[in-house]
Amino acid sequence: MATSAASCAASLRQPSLKLSLSSKHSLSPLFSVSFNHKRAPPRLVIIASAAADGISSKPTVLIAEKLGQAGLDLLNEFANVDCAYNLSPEELCTKISLCDALIVRSGTKVNRDVFESSAGRLKVVGRAGVGIDNVDLAAATEFGCLVVNAPTANTVAAAEHGIALLAAMARNVAQADASVKAGKWQRNKYVGVSLVGKTLAVLGFGKVGSEVARRAKGLGMHVIAHDPYAPADRARAIGVDLVSFDEAIATADFISLHMPLTPATSKVLNDETFGKMKKGVRIINVARGGVIDEEALVRALDSGRVAQAALDVFTEEPPPADSKLVQHERVTVTPHLGASTMEAQEGVAIEIAEAVVGALKGELAATAVNAPMVPAEVLTELKPFVELAEKLGRLAVQLVAGGSGVKTVKVSYASSRAPDDLDTRLLRAMITKGLIEPISDVFVNLVNADYTAKQRGLRLTEERILLDGSPESPLEFIQVQIANVESKFASAISESGEIKVEGRVKDGVPHLTKVGSFEVDVSLEGSIILCRQVDQPGMIGTVGSILGSENVNVSFMSVGRVAPRKHAVMAIGVDEQPRKETLKKIGDVPAIEEFVFLKL
Repeated sequence: MATSAASCAASLRQPSLKLSLSSKHSLSPLFSVSFNHKRAPPRLVIIASAAADGISSKPTVLIAEKLGQAGLDLLNEFANVDCAYNLSPEELCTKISLCDALIVRSGTKVNRDVFESSAGRLKVVGRAGVGIDNVDLAAATEFGCLVVNAPTANTVAAAEHGIALLAAMARNVAQADASVKAGKWQRNKYVGVSLVGKTLAVLGFGKVGSEVARRAKGLGMHVIAHDPYAPADRARAIGVDLVSFDEAIATADFISLHMPLTPATSKVLNDETFGKMKKGVRIINVARGGVIDEEALVRALDSGRVAQAALDVFTEEPPPADSKLVQHERVTVTPHLGASTMEAQEGVAIEIAEAVVGALKGELAATAVNAPMVPAEVLTELKPFVELAEKLGRLAVQLVAGGSGVKTVKVSYASSRAPDDLDTRLLRAMITKGLIEPISDVFVNLVNADYTAKQRGLRLTEERILLDGSPESPLEFIQVQIANVESKFASAISESGEIKVEGRVKDGVPHLTKVGSFEVDVSLEGSIILCRQVDQPGMIGTVGSILGSENVNVSFMSVGRVAPRKHAVMAIGVDEQPRKETLKKIGDVPAIEEFVFLKL
């Protein structure tokens, strides 16, 4: 059977095929799509599954780490299942050429060697869990292999563990247990604090955060939350107030972390943010270790700013045996047990088995974390606009004031092409990627963009602006508007009340060309400083001198104004992020009315 399938695949490789991005065309579920990158020029390859042309052979699924029985049962109904644990890298590469799917947890490295050794047969890699750090996504995409994970099955387990740590910390359970087992009876030493009536701030109001909030409400706590994407109606239904980040940390008695680890959230709890908290605050973290500056937390514990901490995750896992944080008397620790319940493990097994089976059937999984291959000629034409779309999304979301919540986004495409000649799915996916990824651990792509947006309560609509002229270029400009939000930079609000940014591609490079009602022209490379100022002589020199004195290189500078000697917006492209002190100097210039730093 394997020989017949290989022959079928080989015969299908002969024709030269083109695939449009248009949703009008679809492939049969019996086929998968990939590029052959070992030849030039790149070409699309259609590979038949074993079920094509009457071939009845089942696909083979290699399970490299232990999986719950419920997941195994699902897989056995559809495929030949090979459970081979503790494989060496060499053994995995040897076996993979005989497998259509691979399921791993966190212990198996699925690197480029694995995909090369599969010789194109491997169709899907399933990661039984959330993180995919052990899978080479770039190599998977290059070899046309879909990667799926299981992001929802652990939700309740993680939320329950957060509540368990909350209660255990408040009542000194771990410390009192150790004391009694050491032969002591120290009732007065381990007097705790009550939860009822206290304020819990949930930072990150996604699946786990909202479930923690539900349970905390049941304990009689007042719950507030910060999350730019949290739908206000969902928060209201639970009885949770959405607030800004600063308000959340300043008013909370307890802070529970549920945000992903991204550049924006790395060490978000640090010396500065600890200093803004109420004295005696208590911290719970079942999210990612890197969101806390651990050395700063030790200092905050020693000073009494933070009364206690309960941690399930650490920057380095396992943490060093002599870690001051782990050994601190007022810290309760567990070894990353958030997902470690029997029910959660079975749930993960079922979720990943369903995703893998669906992928082998040719379905596009909602939990996919890499993009399907797109024809080379389409990518070549859209490449600069794809980059523009993502960066406009990143700019727009950074202009939203904390606590507002992003719910409604409108995207306008100006083009001379007929609507049927411009498929915007890839552009829409990249705008969604730019809007969501900066504060999320989700990998957004053509496969999961719409699903991801829907899960976060983000409604994205599109409109076409038909222009006269030559359709040689696919687009003239892209405009992104976010409605019903407040802005960190008031000048980004258009006359109709939305945050608005607009961009064009010039000489192959994305440019920001409009902010709110102000025309600007700055290359979207590096990062951007936006300043609203009184339009007067010397402003460009003043700001440029401040940046130059701090050794910050300016790549572009553009000024847009409504009228001479009135208000103007200055857009400054910089190669590196200025220090806070440098930005403060800019803000202290008398003629500058507001400014914002935006990281691309």
